[in-house]
Amino acid sequence: MSGIIESKISIKPQVGLIWAPLAGLAAMCLSVLVLIGVVFAGMESIASAAETKPVVSGARVAGDEARTRFVLDMDTRVEPSISGLANPYRLIIDLPEVEFAIPEATGQSGRGLVKDWRYGLFAAGKSRIVMDLTGPIRIDNTFFLPAVDDQPARLVVDLVSSSADQFAAFVKTSRPTASAETPKTTSKGDRLAAEPNSEKPVIVLDPGHGGIDTGATGVAGTLEKAIVLDFAKLLKGKLDESGLYDVRLTRDEDTFISLKRRVEIGHELQAALFISIHADSVRRGRKFARGATVYTLSDKASDQLAEDLAESENLSDVIAGVELEDEPTEVADILLDLARRETKSFSIYFAKILVNELQSAVRLINNPHRSAGFRVLKAHDVPSVLVELGYLSNEHDEKLLVSEEWRERMANAMTESIHGFFRPRLARQKEPPSQ
Repeated sequence: MSGIIESKISIKPQVGLIWAPLAGLAAMCLSVLVLIGVVFAGMESIASAAETKPVVSGARVAGDEARTRFVLDMDTRVEPSISGLANPYRLIIDLPEVEFAIPEATGQSGRGLVKDWRYGLFAAGKSRIVMDLTGPIRIDNTFFLPAVDDQPARLVVDLVSSSADQFAAFVKTSRPTASAETPKTTSKGDRLAAEPNSEKPVIVLDPGHGGIDTGATGVAGTLEKAIVLDFAKLLKGKLDESGLYDVRLTRDEDTFISLKRRVEIGHELQAALFISIHADSVRRGRKFARGATVYTLSDKASDQLAEDLAESENLSDVIAGVELEDEPTEVADILLDLARRETKSFSIYFAKILVNELQSAVRLINNPHRSAGFRVLKAHDVPSVLVELGYLSNEHDEKLLVSEEWRERMANAMTESIHGFFRPRLARQKEPPSQ
C-alpha cells in the first residue's frame, strides 16, 4: 500500500497534501489488521493446545500370578477410574480421551494375573483399557509417578490375587449403573433423536465394532472397524444421491457403540430397514471361507459358521468392558408375537433380494443366506440383516475389501437391492389418492 502511495506522490506532487494523511491512515489500518491477525493466531494456538490429548507412549505388564504390576508411560498426569467385571473376570481402566502411541500388537499377550488387554476410544472424550484376568484380583495400590529427567510420567496399578467373593464386592462398588455405563452416540434433541422424515423410509446402516472394539484383523493387518465404517459411508452416499431415503449411521466415527444401543437406535428412528455391516475372521477353515454372506436372525444357527460368527459378534460388549444385561423375559403378547413374525418375514425377504443382487456383482460364499442368534438383529419391529462383506481371515478377501473397484461394485449392488426392497412402498406413496 505504501509503495502505491509513494508512486502517486511522485507523479502528481500537487496532490501530496491529500495523499499524505491517507497514507498515514492506511498504515494505521494495516497495523491494526496485523495486530488482529496476531491475536487470532494466538487464540488458535491456545485452542489447539487445549485440544491436545494426553499421550500414552508405553505400556507393560510385569510380575507373577501372586502379584502383577501394570504400567502406562504418559506425558501428563491423568485421573483413572478403575472398575471390575466378572464372567469373565475383567479389569476396566477408564481415562480421559488419550492418544495411544504404542504398537498395535501391544496387549495381545499378558503376564501373571493379566492374560491379555486391549485399549481404544470408548466414547467421546473417554478412552478405555480392558484387561482379561486369569482369576479374581484385588487392587493393592494405584499411584502416579511424575516425569523425572528423561523418564516419562507413569500410571502404576498393582494387582494381587484375591477371592471370588472379594472381587464380586469390588465389582458391586466400582461399577456405574448400566444406563450410565452404556455410551450413546447422541443426546436428546440431536440428529438421532429427531423425528424421522415420515415421507421417506428410514434406513439405519450399522458399521460394526469401533473404538476399543477393533473387530477382526486381516492377514495384512486391516482392521474390520475401519473397513466397515468406510464402506457404510460409501453406501450412505449412494443412497443419499437417490433422494428416496432418510439414511442414518449408528456411528460415523471410530467410537464404541454397545449392541443394545445399536438395536435401540433402529427402534427409536422407526427404521424401515437395519443393515449391520461386518468383515469378520473365521476361526475354522480360515483358508476356505470366502465371499459375501447375508445373515438373518434365528433361534437356532443354520450351520456351524453362522453359530461361530454370532458367538463372536455377541462378545462385542464383553470386549469393550460393558456389563451384559440379562435378556428380557418374553412377554406372552399376541400382538408382539405377530410383530416379530412380520419383521422376520421382511428380513428374510430383503436377504433374498440382496443375495440375488450380489451374486451378479461379487463373489458369495456357498449358501450365502444364513442365520443365527445375532443380538444386533433382535429388534422386534425393524427388519434387520447382517452383511459380511467378506472375511478378513482370507487374504484374497482382504485384498478385495480394500479395493476401491470392489467396494464400488458391492455398494452399487446393495443400493439396487434396497431400491428393490422399497419399490412397492415407494410406488404406493406416488399413487394419487382415491376419489
